[in-house]
Amino acid sequence: MSTMNISLPEQLKAFVDEQVSQRGYGTSSEYVRELIRKDQDRMQLRTVLLAGGTSAATEPVSDAYFDGLRQKVRVAGKARGRS
Repeated sequence: MSTMNISLPEQLKAFVDEQVSQRGYGTSSEYVRELIRKDQDRMQLRTVLLAGGTSAATEPVSDAYFDGLRQKVRVAGKARGRS
C-alpha cells in the first residue's frame, strides 16, 4: 500500500478526527479511503446515468424490472461488504 501525506487546516483536521471517533473508523486513513471509494462510486454512477440519458429510447418497463434491479443492487452491495 502506498502512503500519501496531506495537509489540512486545523478546522478540517478536527472534523476528520470527530468523524473517525463518532463513526467507528479506526484511523483517519480509513475515513479518507471510504470517502474516496464513495466518490469513485458517485463518478461511476454519473457515467452510467449520462450514458443512459444519451441512449436510444426503449419500451416502458414494468415494476418487476425495477424490483429485479433493486435486488441486483442489494446483492452487489452485500458482496462488496456494504449494505
